[in-house]
Amino acid sequence: MEENNILKIENLKKYFPLRSGLFSRLAGKESSFFRAVDDISFKVGQGEILGFVGESGCGKSTMSRTILKLVEPTAGRVYFNDTRVDSMGKSAFKPYRRKMQMIFQDPFGSLNPRRTVSETLRQTIRIHKLAQDKVQEDILIKQTLAEVGLMPVDEYWDKYPALLSGGQLQRVSIGRVLILQPKLVIADESVSMLDVSVRIGILDLLLKMRDKYGISFIYITHDLITARYICDRIAIMYLGKILEIGPTETIINHPCHPYTQALISAVPVPDPTAEIHELPIRGYVPTTPEDTIGCCNFAPRCPKRKNRCRAKEPEMIQVGDGHFAACFLTDKDLNPI
Repeated sequence: MEENNILKIENLKKYFPLRSGLFSRLAGKESSFFRAVDDISFKVGQGEILGFVGESGCGKSTMSRTILKLVEPTAGRVYFNDTRVDSMGKSAFKPYRRKMQMIFQDPFGSLNPRRTVSETLRQTIRIHKLAQDKVQEDILIKQTLAEVGLMPVDEYWDKYPALLSGGQLQRVSIGRVLILQPKLVIADESVSMLDVSVRIGILDLLLKMRDKYGISFIYITHDLITARYICDRIAIMYLGKILEIGPTETIINHPCHPYTQALISAVPVPDPTAEIHELPIRGYVPTTPEDTIGCCNFAPRCPKRKNRCRAKEPEMIQVGDGHFAACFLTDKDLNPI
């Protein structure tokens, strides 16, 4: 692994078996699989924020849980700081839990409603043995609450989650992660359940964590606007595959893949006089795994599809500086569409 990459993913797959009906089993048909994550590879640099954007069900969250071994991968390799971690057992992987953390989408569900803010952070400290006594625990908790913007600290110390707003709850969730001083954080839709007015504060907090502590992020979202604000690079996912990946401004201003172009065209423009273009995708999302085996998985909905899109699966090719796309519609000079 290159020196500046903290995470390297190679050919990661996560397949879930689909239950077949009685008559299918009697006919001797083989079981099929839902390919939630289907042979993806990428790297995350030190202090980099890599965003994953795509529709619901495209595999973003399953990918994140597979990386953190919350879900066991079907195949592939996960390297963290040059160490392969996907094949480790629970005891061997435990030291890496502190270094690889996740901020969940729903702070209401991820926090124990029976624990106060200080008790939530204290539990994390004790599990990972970060302090020698209760005095050190209190100091660490106060420092963390101040770090995530929950001030004055005494006001939040004994509050239960039910007494906090959504933004305050997410700051507690971030504090629970920050107190461990991780090297990699996966933020899974971390602002999607928050009011628009408080989202920018949470995004700025994540940027502060990156700049101050050098933490690398995988930022998962549906929202290209927040992805553009916070991410250094963006990866576009569809049905378990990465269709396009590159620098944020390149993806936004020069999208190559038709699916990326469709996503960007759907972003609302804050101008009432601007012409609204209809979403240029048609067709259907494949309902069975066999519909996209051996072909481009976006072909059923692609307005620019050709015959070869149905006959062969496109490979990821370079279309610019750090810009890659899996599409047959790139020309021989490998320029964007």
